[in-house]
Amino acid sequence: MNKDRMTPGRGAFCLFVVFSKERRGCRVVDECMGTGKETGKEAWKYEGRLCPKHIVHHSASRKSCESVEYGCYVEDKHHTYNDIASPRCLSLPEHVSSASSYCIGMEGKGKGKGKVEQTGLIKAQWTTIFGICSVAILLAGCLRRGLFYSTDLSPVILMTGIIVATMFMMSFRSKSGTEPVALRQSDPTWLGVPISAHIVFPLSIMMCYAVHAWVGSVSTQGSIHEMLRWSLIAMFALLATQLAKSKGGVSWLALGWQLAGGVFVFSGIMAVCGVLPLPYGVMRTADPEISSAGARLGGLLQYPNAYGAVVGMYALERLTAAAGVLAAGRAVPASRVFAAVLPLMPAQAALLLSESRGALLAAGCAAAAAFALQRRGARLPLLLALAAPLACAAWLYRQLAAAQLAPAPVPGLLALAGAWAAALLGTLLLCRLWHSGARAGRASALAATVLACIAAALMAAASTAERFAAGGGTGTSRLHMWRDALKLWTEAAWLGHGGDTWRSMFRAIQSSPYVGGEVHSGPLDLALDTGLLGIALIAGWVIFTLRSIRRFAPRLLPPVLVLVLHGTVDFDWSYTLSWMLFIWLAAWAVALRTEAETVSSHPLIHRHDASGRCPPRHNSYPFSSSLAMILSGPAQVCTDYIHDIHMTFSRFISGHIKRYTIALLFACWLGGTIWITALHAWADILYRQALVEPKSNIRQEHVKLAYRLNPTRPELALALAHTLPQPEAKSILLNSLAHSVSEPELYLEFGRIAAQSGEGFQAGKYFMTAISLNRYDYGTQWTALYWMEQAVKREMKEGKVRQAQQTAIVGTNIYEQYRILAAEVIAERMRNDRRFLLHNAASLTGENLRKVATGAL
Repeated sequence: MNKDRMTPGRGAFCLFVVFSKERRGCRVVDECMGTGKETGKEAWKYEGRLCPKHIVHHSASRKSCESVEYGCYVEDKHHTYNDIASPRCLSLPEHVSSASSYCIGMEGKGKGKGKVEQTGLIKAQWTTIFGICSVAILLAGCLRRGLFYSTDLSPVILMTGIIVATMFMMSFRSKSGTEPVALRQSDPTWLGVPISAHIVFPLSIMMCYAVHAWVGSVSTQGSIHEMLRWSLIAMFALLATQLAKSKGGVSWLALGWQLAGGVFVFSGIMAVCGVLPLPYGVMRTADPEISSAGARLGGLLQYPNAYGAVVGMYALERLTAAAGVLAAGRAVPASRVFAAVLPLMPAQAALLLSESRGALLAAGCAAAAAFALQRRGARLPLLLALAAPLACAAWLYRQLAAAQLAPAPVPGLLALAGAWAAALLGTLLLCRLWHSGARAGRASALAATVLACIAAALMAAASTAERFAAGGGTGTSRLHMWRDALKLWTEAAWLGHGGDTWRSMFRAIQSSPYVGGEVHSGPLDLALDTGLLGIALIAGWVIFTLRSIRRFAPRLLPPVLVLVLHGTVDFDWSYTLSWMLFIWLAAWAVALRTEAETVSSHPLIHRHDASGRCPPRHNSYPFSSSLAMILSGPAQVCTDYIHDIHMTFSRFISGHIKRYTIALLFACWLGGTIWITALHAWADILYRQALVEPKSNIRQEHVKLAYRLNPTRPELALALAHTLPQPEAKSILLNSLAHSVSEPELYLEFGRIAAQSGEGFQAGKYFMTAISLNRYDYGTQWTALYWMEQAVKREMKEGKVRQAQQTAIVGTNIYEQYRILAAEVIAERMRNDRRFLLHNAASLTGENLRKVATGAL
């Protein structure tokens, strides 16, 4: 050891690189605090305790190091973290290359020790606060139906906005210029807020919806709702990024992920077993095209497909983590093996119980990617970790499906406990057999793994085959949806139509009577709302995230792939929670990178070659290198673009002007989000109170106040118009029509008012417009015919025979179009999800109108 480079002192930090003479490998211990004693000219002595989670064990038969789950090790004299080589290469000086240990320390200065410790304590406290807040927001998203509905979004937006505003004010008021949480100094920050792509991209999409809400769109209410939703996503990204770049943030991110996944999985399993009452947690149907078992698990999201995708993400993340544990060797204790594979069987069972073909396919593709991304020596442990839990999950699924997901509590819990125990013991047995070293043991483990995977795949595919055998009606409906959506998208390809475009306009353009308030494609839904601009933003964000995760946390890549792949064929992206999980995984990768750079930031001595460069890194992932070449280009452009904007802004605006400008922008963003959300939430509360209020005068006051708070919501305008005289009602409806140009209910209300006023011909025009916006709806067709008949009777009673005949002609035309459309549905054998038929009451009304039009009456 070079004693000149090491001065014993209090508060010294040591980084030990301990080389074993007996084994081919090394262990790195990360920043262990210790005290030293000096006796004469004796060497430095370390008395701290080694942290087990930073120790990496190595096998004598392997030339490369293998990490347990997270850890630092030295491979070919490269400092490597979590299986990824860090930017700094670790090498030793020539005169200590064969020493048994090498220690590099940094002397702490006595006079600044108290201040440093106090600052570190404050930063640790802020990390804890932000960790608790972030985990609480994530769990709130899980418990509130994935934040799909606006009523679930409002409280979470308010809570998140208050937290972010508090963080922002404390950063702005900091006189010392330091952030409340330790950030990487290489990242640009504005007032302590890191400028990250995970914040810029959601904010950009939010601005797209804000512009649509300002200049006008198909649905102003929908644009405002999407603007608030993406504002919440941006605020959550801000919190997650702050947490990821703070010391200790990786622990909070891991905790939040485990809690969220555990809540989803075990709440669904307990609901199936009858232990936990979960309203709408299990979807029951008699249609074999929708479910082969007659029931599907929807869990907290109340939608089986989205639920299957989320639990599939959790299962894949746990699978790759368990594979890392099993790859460590026979020395891994049984308790650690059990802890690693503990959630696997329930998560896989929940995925199978959802019966989501898209989620299963996406999880399968992501699992194949995980297998390809593993090092050659760690691919078989991935299969060892998968086999027993998957086989037991498939068996449990068949047992619960036979009971239509409604078993008696005791037999259901016994089946769950038996499958769970078999999965744990089976995985341990396979691990021990494989690492036994004997050929017979390895052959037995390999054969058992292959057989278990095949059996599980066959049992899991049985339900999918039964649904395909029953018919492909749901797939045909989606194809019709996508074809109609593409036609609608071409009308505003660049900038889109604004928020909730599909939900507002699909009834006007649908080519068959399918039911689909969602287009079942995340990219297509976003293209309808924001055009190619929104698609470019989402694509850049996804590519940037995939590149970051592949480089710094490749085991987190499969869960992200599940979200991206399944979101393209379903409406997972409409759940705010999906993007929160996406951000959470991205922040987790950032936290792992930050922790790795913390380890590699010590003043290590580098060995260079003849050209003065560090030795090249060795790539252990042949497949991932090809993926990196594909993803690195666009992602680097996005990163450079964000950095250029920041540098340009800093060049022209500096000092206090820049500080207060950014403060004003953040205040407008946070204040506007909180204010609009509070107004809409208050309006929704008043409207709900009005629906159950028995007294008409109090009900009218509630509706009036709710409409003043949120005049863009058409339901409030309709409810208020019913309580007002006709002139005032028309004014309210016209104002609402300016915000919702494709709302058929508004035109129906206009037609009703015109029919009651004796303007039958004008009422017919309104009704025809309403029908054109919702032609496959029996209720709209029947309402139009009913009020046209009432208008004819009123005009006949007033002696306006000629006018009554003209009104009857319009009503007859409405009836004929209705009759022809219903006949087309039957003749072409369309999938009639909306039950669109020509009813007897409508036929009778149409014949009466025909008689008046022909003068028979």
